[in-house]
Amino acid sequence: MSAARRRRPLPGWVRIPPLTIRARLTLTYTALFTVGGAALLVGLTTAFYRAVYRPLPADAIPSRLDPDHDHFIGLRDQIRDAAVSHLLRDSLLLLLVVVAVSALLGWWVAGRLLRPLAAITAAARRATGTTLHERLNLPGPQDELKQLGDTFDEMLERLDATFAAQRRFVANASHELRTPLTVTRTAVEVTTAKPRPTTAQWRTMAQDVTDSTQRAQRLIDALLVLARSEQRVTDVEDDDLADVTAEALDHIAARSAARGLHLETDLAPAPLRGNLALLDIAVTNLLENAVKYNHDGGLLRVTTGTVPMADDCDAHREWAQVSVSNAGPVLDPDHVEELFEPFERGVHTRRSTSATVPDGVGLGLSIVRAVALAHDGHAQVAARPEGGLTVTLRVPRAPDQHATGAAG
Repeated sequence: MSAARRRRPLPGWVRIPPLTIRARLTLTYTALFTVGGAALLVGLTTAFYRAVYRPLPADAIPSRLDPDHDHFIGLRDQIRDAAVSHLLRDSLLLLLVVVAVSALLGWWVAGRLLRPLAAITAAARRATGTTLHERLNLPGPQDELKQLGDTFDEMLERLDATFAAQRRFVANASHELRTPLTVTRTAVEVTTAKPRPTTAQWRTMAQDVTDSTQRAQRLIDALLVLARSEQRVTDVEDDDLADVTAEALDHIAARSAARGLHLETDLAPAPLRGNLALLDIAVTNLLENAVKYNHDGGLLRVTTGTVPMADDCDAHREWAQVSVSNAGPVLDPDHVEELFEPFERGVHTRRSTSATVPDGVGLGLSIVRAVALAHDGHAQVAARPEGGLTVTLRVPRAPDQHATGAAG
């Protein structure tokens, strides 16, 4: 026999289709009821049999038997045998009827119980980028299925917010990238349209192209850093957030001095374990924003240290944090959280027509928040009543190795 013939598929009538969960629940209900009913039937039959065939007590047997005694005894045995047989037969028929009815009821009950799951499945199949606003809103008590439906609604809400943020991000990024390209194209077209451009005009065009190219490069670099910050943190090292902040302060020292900012620092130790390159970028962005959106001669306060995790069950765990305050324009406290959104610059948005808009791409605080989340931390922003912001970056403090070793 050839291998191809041995691998011939089985006939169609042999294949058993997979059972749905509704069918499995129905079979489970039916099997349990059948086993219980059969056990009840056997128990009743056994009890009845013993009651019928129980021997008479000695005082109930007459001492003197009449001639028809044996006939009566045989007739009695026949009646008892017939009664037991009829009882067993009728019980079996009744059991079959009850099993059939229980199977139908089990199928109906299983369908009723699984109706929320069918609704969740249908919603999941319909879920697309344009239908994420739909919600199940399952009625009923707070049971497992209701909790599953509510959890699915929360997931749809998060996905809807994520897709909306992604659409805004793509639209804003496209606009930001289009601006330097438009400037470049306009500068080239205006210069080349002149009959005889002068050397000064060529140099002006080259400067415009260089400036727009540098702006596009800064935007692309910021987008790459943001994408990297939103991934899982790798290459972690033990260090101190105070040292990272001190190095970042060196980077902005010249710009801070040029604007005459009043610098106040309190760099207390803040040991941590993380990706130092990303943390350096996040702290540098905090400081650059504080300098950029500040008044000439304004305040620039930078502090580091550790604070306890108030919402943590372990009272010994702490945050390593850096806090940066500046004296910029007065902002609405109810809308400062929007500054963490990509391309958002508060009063200096990309849609602003003010000539005093500082140079930037609007991704600084977005990168800060992404770095914090990648380290299982968070970033907070608060508007100062006298103007400006206080932005705080917190990441989990590195465990005390000496204490850990002593405890071990």
